[in-house]
Amino acid sequence: MACTSSLQPRLLSSFVGDSLLHPANPLRPLLGRNPGTFHASLQLSRTFCNLADLLFNRRKQDDLLNNKRKRLRPGKVSPCLHVPDHISRPPYVNSSHSPGIASGPEVHNERGIECMQASGKLAAQVLEYAGTLVKPGTKTDEIDKAVHQMIIDNGAYPSPLGYGGFPKSVCTSVNECICHGIPDSRELEDGDIINIDVTVYLNGYHGDTSATFLCGDVDEEAKNLVQVTRECLYRAISICAPGVEFNQIGKTIHDHADKFQFGVVRQFVGHGVGKVFHADPVILHFRNRERGRMLLGQTFTIEPMLTIGSTNPVIWADNWTAVTEDGSLSAQFEHTILITETGAEILTKC
Repeated sequence: MACTSSLQPRLLSSFVGDSLLHPANPLRPLLGRNPGTFHASLQLSRTFCNLADLLFNRRKQDDLLNNKRKRLRPGKVSPCLHVPDHISRPPYVNSSHSPGIASGPEVHNERGIECMQASGKLAAQVLEYAGTLVKPGTKTDEIDKAVHQMIIDNGAYPSPLGYGGFPKSVCTSVNECICHGIPDSRELEDGDIINIDVTVYLNGYHGDTSATFLCGDVDEEAKNLVQVTRECLYRAISICAPGVEFNQIGKTIHDHADKFQFGVVRQFVGHGVGKVFHADPVILHFRNRERGRMLLGQTFTIEPMLTIGSTNPVIWADNWTAVTEDGSLSAQFEHTILITETGAEILTKC
């Protein structure tokens, strides 16, 4: 689950009725950061985003005018699902306040690594199952119910449920939704793309992963966006190892996205993950000069979000759902990785 970048917003990672709007505080923290930290301000990020749009990402206006795909609109959200009392809850459950990003890296001993491997594997299995449900006519709320049931059947807690007031057990982000989409009554349609973001809390450790799936007959441009986003993730993982600077992740992703003229979303980031859902370091997916190097035994997520058009997010009145400003498609892939002596181990794979 993505985190919001510095900004008091939520950059993770990583929720108005029937209309979209720019709220006074555009990105309420999902992973809050205190002012004065090294992260760029939201305004600065948006300035860079606008520049990137002008240089790389703007498609002809006719492309948007001729697009027959309907803009995403909120559906009906069903009540929160029950979690049995015997399942351990993360500390933030039952608090409406976002915990923010915990300071300090998640570095594990042998037992901690085993626990991370277990939570990562379960998250991957749940995501794989959720992907089989993607087809025209399936409601995103039905995906949430299926994911919820599989997680609790395995003795784990669905980490998004109750995080900062998030009302569901998984994030489902359709078409122009960048991240943090709330499952609801909307049925998937032929030609949609959907990112499903699964995080499980098992034996005191979080495993976090996501993937974008194709629904029915998807056009070539959308397929290309999804494929390139996936490639960005795996290219970034391939350069990870002890001592590597974190800023190399952003450079690797941005360089590959530029080859295809896709935009890279800046306002949502990857993050440390382990005993804490969102911890240092903040992983920026765009070119940057931030300091910091990877540590042996450290776990964190990489979760690039790419767009066909504008990279500017608009947050719905539910204070979670982030959609592209111009309604253009967005895709995301995410893995939790462990830094090993020889490189990086992907923990969230079956």
